[in-house]
Amino acid sequence: MERVKIEAAGRILELEYCWLGKENDDAPTVVFLHEGLGSIAMWRDFPARFCDESGVRGLVYSRFGYGKSTPRPAGERFSPDYLHREAMEVLPKFLDILGVTRPFLFGHSDGGSIALLAAAGMPGRFPGIVVMAPHYFVEEISLENIRVARTAYEEHGLRERLALYHDDVDSAFYGWNDIWLDPAFSDWNIEAELEKIGCPVLAIQGEDDEYASLEQIYGIKRRVGHAELLVLSDCRHSPHRDRPEAVISETAAFLERCGAIPSPPPAVSR
Repeated sequence: MERVKIEAAGRILELEYCWLGKENDDAPTVVFLHEGLGSIAMWRDFPARFCDESGVRGLVYSRFGYGKSTPRPAGERFSPDYLHREAMEVLPKFLDILGVTRPFLFGHSDGGSIALLAAAGMPGRFPGIVVMAPHYFVEEISLENIRVARTAYEEHGLRERLALYHDDVDSAFYGWNDIWLDPAFSDWNIEAELEKIGCPVLAIQGEDDEYASLEQIYGIKRRVGHAELLVLSDCRHSPHRDRPEAVISETAAFLERCGAIPSPPPAVSR
């Protein structure tokens, strides 16, 4: 695990990151953007498995407030534009320092929203994005289950489970939970930004997603006409955990269609 310092949000942040896959100048780079309670460790083995099976180079990092990165100061709350700040301030600075020029983005939940905002705000920088269970507006189903998560955190052991993945678990949990339940965030909506996305998009969601309806990806398709959709059965809010084989194979096929990785040779008849 490595660390890098960047100046953002009026302070110096240290972000933990790691590279995955074999070094290969011809292989595309995929940057993994974690969910609202995520971190490098919370991805578990999925990014490494994806990189190994797809032959790509992976870059995974923990955002400000998560994992082993700089924690959110006690009492400080994220602002309603925190996803925009991550997409348009922190992410490009992080990539520039590491010399990453044209990566694909692979975002889950909050990370998916960050990927959408980054693709809309920096046209030409990303050759394609994959978003799993993204949000482009706030739904009551999301808020209901975020309230459930708060009760689980404070009363039913979720805090102890998440502490395995974050040095400052309260920073990670309340940073996410407080802003989503803040009335000032209820009108958050990036519908207008979606129409600015020109790069290829693959949007993935589980039929049984407990944090969002399928309108999240159907709405993306209406506003980004070239977006490809993948709806997975027997799948909740984390497709990379519930249906990893499908996510890996469909994402690899998407990268092939983008010309990023070669198509496998046709089978030889015998």
